[in-house]
Amino acid sequence: MKKSRIGFITLIAVTIAIIITLLKEFGLVAVPEQMMMATRWVLAIILVVHAFVKKNLTTWILTCMLLGIFLGVDFPGLAIAFQPLSKGFIKLVKTIVGPILFATLVYGIAGHSDLKQVGRMAWKSMLYFYCATTMALFIGLAAINLSKAGVGVDVSKMAHEELPKAPVNTADVKLLEHIPDSVHWVYKTFSFFRDIFPENIVKAVYEAQVLQIVIFAVLFGIGLAMVEEKKRKPLVDFCESLSETMFKFTNLIMYFAPIGVGAAMAYTVGHMGVDILKHLFMLVATLYLALIAFLLLVLLPVALYLKIPVLKFINAVKEPVSIAFATTSSDAALPKAMSAMEKFGVPRKIVSFVIPTGYSFNLDGTTLYLSLASIFVAQAAGMHLSFGQQLIIVFTLMITSKGVAAIPRASLIILIATADQFGLPTYIIAAILGVDELMDMARTSVNVIGNCLATVVIAKWEGEFDEEALNAA
Repeated sequence: MKKSRIGFITLIAVTIAIIITLLKEFGLVAVPEQMMMATRWVLAIILVVHAFVKKNLTTWILTCMLLGIFLGVDFPGLAIAFQPLSKGFIKLVKTIVGPILFATLVYGIAGHSDLKQVGRMAWKSMLYFYCATTMALFIGLAAINLSKAGVGVDVSKMAHEELPKAPVNTADVKLLEHIPDSVHWVYKTFSFFRDIFPENIVKAVYEAQVLQIVIFAVLFGIGLAMVEEKKRKPLVDFCESLSETMFKFTNLIMYFAPIGVGAAMAYTVGHMGVDILKHLFMLVATLYLALIAFLLLVLLPVALYLKIPVLKFINAVKEPVSIAFATTSSDAALPKAMSAMEKFGVPRKIVSFVIPTGYSFNLDGTTLYLSLASIFVAQAAGMHLSFGQQLIIVFTLMITSKGVAAIPRASLIILIATADQFGLPTYIIAAILGVDELMDMARTSVNVIGNCLATVVIAKWEGEFDEEALNAA
């Protein structure tokens, strides 16, 4: 009763604050700035009380995001001093890159090493996963290029440091002098493939070279899969334990997320003013529209082509999707998703293979977000990327996104690492942190929808879908 009362009071307070703000912005009512400031901080007190009552990480993140905005608007000098907290949060996230990519990829490959038994189901799943996530990446790329949400962001006030530049290989520069300009792209393409192979895996982890870690992990996982069961099991178990530990480690870091998000918002608004919020919410709107486009242009046609009853499917997945939306975690929705798909008519052996594998290889919403957000960072930094450069980033994400953990805000790990890889300024990601919670809800929900549909696709493809169970459901 207490929670519902404070929730009702919070809703009323937020509504009143929005109405007052809109009336002032549209010039319908002359509201003194002192009154606006008082309204903001009364609302801040109500939101903090609400967060204490709810005792929920998502609530705290959203609350701190708004507190950061208020602090940046009313006390910009103080807000700027909060920047180290947001940078500290990003540094904490960076520590996860190497271990979590290595562990999840090796376990994902070697843990399902007996592919002869699962046979066609394995390659069909992987083929479907890569087709779906590739479509998601290109839809995200198209959406951000159409909306140009990052264009016009004034980053000159954001930090006093220079924009990071990609390291220059002097050997490459000398060689290019002897190659005709018309075929420079050939050498650059081959040099890109040269650089994805690690010469030292410890160095690759230290430098957060995502592609090098992925290549090493994939080759290591394949090699491990070829080892006899007795000798393979200890390493597979180790990788499983390491990945689970890194999941928990990430969860611990996320307890710092409200402070990191609030500090990022305070610093961003304090340095750049409220105008930056327009670009951030354009980014959120772009993501939501792109995810809707993916559902309508990719997943819906797949369902219709395979004659999957769409309304029954929506009814089956609504509970796991609502869990994913509320918790921003695909893992939290896993048990419900698996049981829902079994009731829908997918055999248990297919559900138990496709959904867990999909949680590493078929995160449609996350991959779409990664392509969209990475180009947003480049746009905000004023870096013009040619279509070819954008394609290289997309193809990189096509590989690296397969190691994204199905936990809240894990995509930030890949986004930061990809930005480092291509010389994009990571400090702009601090601004994205402020609205990442809103985006995480949507992309996680699409992840769950995509994986649930994948089980039905594979069951239909294998001719093992249970129509009777569907009718009974």
